[in-house]
Amino acid sequence: MGTFERKLVVLGAGWLGRALCLDRLQQNWQVQGTHRSAQHQDDFLRQLVLQDEQLIHQLDLDNAWWVCAMPPRSRQRESNYQATLEHSLKLAKTMNAQGFLLCSSTGVYDPSAKTYDETSDITSSGERQQRLIDAEKSVLKAGGKVLRLAGLVGPEREPGRFVAGKQLNSSSQQVVNMVHQQDVINAIITVLEHWQIAAPIYNVVNPAHPSKADYYQQKCAHYGTVPPTFTSDSSVERIIDGSAIESLGFNYQFDI
Repeated sequence: MGTFERKLVVLGAGWLGRALCLDRLQQNWQVQGTHRSAQHQDDFLRQLVLQDEQLIHQLDLDNAWWVCAMPPRSRQRESNYQATLEHSLKLAKTMNAQGFLLCSSTGVYDPSAKTYDETSDITSSGERQQRLIDAEKSVLKAGGKVLRLAGLVGPEREPGRFVAGKQLNSSSQQVVNMVHQQDVINAIITVLEHWQIAAPIYNVVNPAHPSKADYYQQKCAHYGTVPPTFTSDSSVERIIDGSAIESLGFNYQFDI
């Protein structure tokens, strides 16, 4: 492989994507991050939006790595997520992308209580899961790679605040599959830096899997908020194994 290109295009400069852009800018990378608006608050932002089956964009960074970090709400039907992704894959190719990495979700795995890794069989059990499957297939077919991210925590997404006082439609004994924003950013860069030897798919999930009751009790106690309640207390151990990516030299460093 030739010289590693320190150039990055991030599709979807939202909570995760913008943090990724800022992280790489601090490392003196050339960075462009996309959003739908033509008005930009940051110099690195560029418009990218699908209108009438045409991809409108302001990207001009050739020979860059591409990371699709469109936030979960962009997977709603009206967002044209799949069509936008497929048009972006074509655009990446014309701009001589070094590689295309999709930030997917561990929601692609079945809801049944068992341990899942990258080799586990996947069958669609709902519309959201099918959208994830379709997106992954498109990226893999185009020669890209996929990171399946667990539930994200980090700055402005503190669990002790966003669940405080709520009733959660789940079991108190269900285990959590979470990962910190900075670990995700580090995982993304690890895969880019080891592109030639990296597997097509990796889970990115912190190895700690406490029960929801214990996890949210601790987090709410830290912020002095009221812990959530649950609709069930049955035992549910659906664990996503995120250890495979460690073979690339990656280590989980941030608590969930």
